[in-house]
Amino acid sequence: MNNISPQLQNQIAQFQQLQQQLQSVSTQKLQMNAQIKEIERTIAELEKSTGDVYRNVGSLLIKVDDKEAVKAELEESKETLEVRVKSVERQEAGLREKYNSLQETINKAMGKTQPTA
Repeated sequence: MNNISPQLQNQIAQFQQLQQQLQSVSTQKLQMNAQIKEIERTIAELEKSTGDVYRNVGSLLIKVDDKEAVKAELEESKETLEVRVKSVERQEAGLREKYNSLQETINKAMGKTQPTA
């Protein structure tokens, strides 16, 4: 392993960095999708609600007079998150492409063949 060229060492370092970036992007995507699901559940409960509705503001619960305004705000938040998820998915696809390409390059340089996944 000590006879690895500096170029290959650099590629391995880049590969490890790409792994970390992919993991970070994946985590972001999972968190945003969880937020979307939570908003969807909140909207569904809001639509079923016949009584008073309260909004969490910091450590207070404030009574809401206009349920439709709250619903519209939730829908807007959901749409914004969905756009962000699409952006993160594009970023993830680009990173994954670089990751796979670099993995192939490293494997060739080390004399290994990797089956395509």
